[in-house]
Amino acid sequence: MLPGKMNSREMRRMMQQMGIKSSEMNDVKRIIMEAGPKNYIIENPQVIAIEAQGQKTFQITGNIKEVQSSAKKVEEKKEEFPEADIKLVMEQSGCTREKAIESLKLSEGEPADAIMRILSEKS
Repeated sequence: MLPGKMNSREMRRMMQQMGIKSSEMNDVKRIIMEAGPKNYIIENPQVIAIEAQGQKTFQITGNIKEVQSSAKKVEEKKEEFPEADIKLVMEQSGCTREKAIESLKLSEGEPADAIMRILSEKS
């Protein structure tokens, strides 16, 4: 064996002597990692749990796919309002579509609150 090279058996023995435990986690199907504006999905991952000095870390390898963050999708959906609510606010308050949508946003999607907000601004 060449100096500086170690086989996996010797590596495990050394890690055990240093108090480092490692074990492979079987039957992991998918890992989803949320990282700001991007999410990562790791399909068929190989996961090794390593425990040293009371801390557990994971080494993960697999097929990585990057996807859009779900937080942004929820935010986009939150700003959408049913057409019936927009029309109701417009009809009851006599305002423009843009004003109705703006008021619905400020009223957290509640048509009655949106109408009252617009009417109170007019008086």
